[in-house]
Order: sequence, then structure tokens, then C-alpha cells
Amino acid sequence: MTLDLLPIGQNARIVAVAWNELVQEEAQRLRALGIDEGAKVAISHRGVFGGRDPLAVSVGRMIVAVRRAHAAAMEVEVL
Repeated sequence: MTLDLLPIGQNARIVAVAWNELVQEEAQRLRALGIDEGAKVAISHRGVFGGRDPLAVSVGRMIVAVRRAHAAAMEVEVL
């Protein structure tokens, strides 16, 4: 399952990221925020407009806004 499909409130771990699908600068920013393989994450909130973008993702004690396209590049396993 990809991160963009994870139900709200469900805890998961990122198992793989298709970094080649992301712009290099955006990939670096996500890594700097701790969004990388092995990170425990959960969706806190989804946007309300059209594409339901952005997603509010809990990473540790932070909540980070992530584009749906970025979340679709992240494979997760439910915990």
C-alpha cells in the first residue's frame, strides 16, 4: 500500500520510497524532515479540495504537509 492510500489514524512504517519519481530538491527536503525508509508515520488529515491535497503526515512528534504525489511514491506497511 502507498502512503496516500493509508486510512486516517492508521500507523504504518515506510518500507520503500521511489526517490527517482521525485524532484531531487523535494526528495532532500522529505529526507531532512525524517520521511525516509524505516520512519513510522500516520495520516492525520487530508485536504478537502478536489485531489484531497495536501496530506498531514505525523512523523515522530511532528506533523508535516506532504503532497499526494509524494505520498504515492512511498510504500508503507501497516503496524
